[in-house]
Amino acid sequence: MVVSNNHLGSISISKQFFTTLIGGTATGCFGVVGMNSGSPWQNAVEFLPLLRSKKQPYADKGVTVKAIDGMIHIDLHITVSYGVNVSSVVKSIQHKVTYVVEEQTGMKVGRVNVFIDAIKS
Repeated sequence: MVVSNNHLGSISISKQFFTTLIGGTATGCFGVVGMNSGSPWQNAVEFLPLLRSKKQPYADKGVTVKAIDGMIHIDLHITVSYGVNVSSVVKSIQHKVTYVVEEQTGMKVGRVNVFIDAIKS
């Protein structure tokens, strides 16, 4: 849960919402082939069907969200297409994810780290 306090009260947003929103935004960017598992827990969830959610089996694959000092920090693990300008793809993802998260939640994004784990031809 990520909690934000304002003059009206407290707002709690689940990490599943963030990961679904961010994962969908990142995979929609040009040059992104898919998301990769970023942690041992995500690897376990990927290979053990009993731990997977029935509705969204890969909703949090490759996305890590942390709330630090009132700001959202995001780590993304992605696979890009061969031949694309990796720097441009990363900048595009960072700008688009920052915009979408701030627009949808009203919370400030402190950092978007993009890790290129693989390149597919």
